[in-house]
Amino acid sequence: MNHDDVESLRRDNAAWRLLRADSAPLVLSFLGRVFIEQNVRAIGETELVSLLDDALYDLNAGHDPAPYPRSPKAYLDTWAAPDAGWLRKYYRPGSDEPQYDATPSVEKAVGWVATLRGRSFVGTESRLNTVFELLRQLAVGTETDPDVRLGQLEARRAQIDAEIEQVRAGVVPVLDAGSQRDRYQQFAAMAAELLSDFREVEDNFRTLDREMRERITGWDGAKGELLEQVVGSRDAIAESDQGRSFHAFYDFLLSRERQEEFTELITKVQTLDAVSAMSGGDKRLRRIHYDWLDAGERTQATVRVLSEQLRRFLDDQVWLENRRVMDLLRSIEGHALALRDRSPDLVTEIDGVSLDIVLPMERPLFRPQAVAKIDSEHVAPGEVDFDTSRLFDQVHVDPARLVAGVRDALRHETQVSLPDVVAAQPLDQGLAELVTYLSLDDPRFTIVVDAEHTDEVRWMLGDVERVATVPRVTFVRRTGSTPVVGTGPDPSAAPGRREPGGAAPVPPSAPASAQTGRAAPGDGAAETAPEAPDAQNAPHEETS
Repeated sequence: MNHDDVESLRRDNAAWRLLRADSAPLVLSFLGRVFIEQNVRAIGETELVSLLDDALYDLNAGHDPAPYPRSPKAYLDTWAAPDAGWLRKYYRPGSDEPQYDATPSVEKAVGWVATLRGRSFVGTESRLNTVFELLRQLAVGTETDPDVRLGQLEARRAQIDAEIEQVRAGVVPVLDAGSQRDRYQQFAAMAAELLSDFREVEDNFRTLDREMRERITGWDGAKGELLEQVVGSRDAIAESDQGRSFHAFYDFLLSRERQEEFTELITKVQTLDAVSAMSGGDKRLRRIHYDWLDAGERTQATVRVLSEQLRRFLDDQVWLENRRVMDLLRSIEGHALALRDRSPDLVTEIDGVSLDIVLPMERPLFRPQAVAKIDSEHVAPGEVDFDTSRLFDQVHVDPARLVAGVRDALRHETQVSLPDVVAAQPLDQGLAELVTYLSLDDPRFTIVVDAEHTDEVRWMLGDVERVATVPRVTFVRRTGSTPVVGTGPDPSAAPGRREPGGAAPVPPSAPASAQTGRAAPGDGAAETAPEAPDAQNAPHEETS
């Protein structure tokens, strides 16, 4: 803790401000007796004013002038003011009477002042045992090696067995009077600290609720993001170390067996001579676990009330937003009425709007589909009335022969069209041979395809003349050095032109072949050929 932290606490901390106040003896004694010692979490203004009036009367009696001349109501208003922060003033739903509760700062100040009084007995043994037990729980509870855990458990069992044998032998070790007082003193201090922790946890929930309300008031984003942050904040405090510890402690108290065991133990302990002489038969500690339950229930109730208030707050925000929308609509209507007599200068058109009306009875009824049963156990061969050998006849087209024909045609010309090549070397294998011309690949010529113009290629198949309409294909003789044939289109080719290396379905390193089924001469059926390199440029066959 550095100087700046201490200075900030001295300036802003409510507990420190209380210790520096001139009325600190009155505040600490009165609020400590009414709220802290009696574990009172809420008291009405009328009752609290009456109690403070009695206290002021006793303190001012016999003094002239009176040390506390102000009225009880004036003192309560001062203590509940934001610049003091020693009392929390609020209203219960459905009631117009203010309620008061002490803040955690008052409880801290009362506890610190109580420690300033001298103690006739200061025990250290029980706290040292508590320290060792906490360290043992940490060491054992975090050990993951099964062998080490078994060794620790066996050591504890051996120690318990030794104690059992010692008791059986008639040797019963008993705590002396000093050890009894030491442990009881530590128990009383921890029980009071638990009550103060409940008040601080409750105050933390209220602080969280106040922060969320401030965030909602100034929020200008989407509602989904706001709700996500609100729910996330609620889950964050519930899943925090403080939240989990609080819920575990509260669940522990709700156990009926634990309550009965605690009552039995505290009753037995307070009957001890050393404890009764020190505590004076403090009956409040006998019911301390009920005070814990009451404080825990009040904390849970506070969370429920805050959640309900937050929901209503969000509903109010939605109502305000809806009201703003209605105000905007009324403003638009007012402007429209003011401008209804003026001719509009802006004219726009929209498409005609029509409704597609479909009656419910026009929809067809559901018809379940029949599931066909397939019996594959008794399969018999069927009867055929055609020659199935045609399905297996294959035709092989030799591209080397076609390349040689193109070379011969280019021997005296720089370029030649596909119909000229076919006229010089007629098609023997029909459409399959024609498609193979489109996929030729040779270093001595290139293929230029003009998709905007078409040519007709004719050939005879028996007594039937076949006609195919194909894009205009021109074989152009290469000049200069032999170009390298790639697998993609030539970047220098003009649009609409295609190199055979980028479109041919047959690799240049292997002989290309086209397969087709044969049709009987004169039956008028078109030949079946492989798909053309480009579906758009595929030849269209006609029969004449």
